[in-house]
Amino acid sequence: MLPRPPKAVIFDMDGLLIDSEIHYRNALMAAGAERGLSMTTSLYDGMLGQPWSGNAQLLMAHYGAEFDAESFRPIWLSHFNRLMAQELRLKPGVVELLDLLDRLGLPRAIATSSAHHQVEHHLADFDLIRRFDTVVAQGDYKRGKPAPDPYLVAADRLGIATAECLALEDSHNGIRSASSAGMMAVMVPDLLAPTDEIAGLCAHVAESLLECLAFFEGRHEARA
Repeated sequence: MLPRPPKAVIFDMDGLLIDSEIHYRNALMAAGAERGLSMTTSLYDGMLGQPWSGNAQLLMAHYGAEFDAESFRPIWLSHFNRLMAQELRLKPGVVELLDLLDRLGLPRAIATSSAHHQVEHHLADFDLIRRFDTVVAQGDYKRGKPAPDPYLVAADRLGIATAECLALEDSHNGIRSASSAGMMAVMVPDLLAPTDEIAGLCAHVAESLLECLAFFEGRHEARA
């Protein structure tokens, strides 16, 4: 299903490792209602996978240049944190895929639009951070997704050529980022299905991370 065997795997976080995108969207709707704003799911769809700077620009483009995005952000995050505290779960196949990469001895990273403190907080209960060789988050790159920078930084830290890296993403902007970095981009859809444009950038579209186990069939496990 892939053009070449991956020598490293780079994971997005929100919507791919953890089931958090639905909370971000619901929190946006709740924050909008609190501020008396008309929010739509299509507005949030354009925000998926982007860092806050890009989302702030989208909000101002939608509501006008006078919209105070910075004062809106903590309201959004307060609703998000409340929802995350109520329910946070891993996406199907996360543990199984990491276990397989352990057995194969393949390096892996996280490349996310979230901040480091968010990665540490969201993954703490699952004891996942130790299972990655590096985490690339806000502050580690100049331009966020859909620019290639997060994935270029991750590949550089792992010491693996981008063409030999498998990138796993759930968002359109994430796929654009990974593809423009020259990686084998695989979409595991969460809230958004792939468009014709996005499907054309993907090496494969998988139903879940469990399906991605097949990418490594026939690989010999690393010796202890």
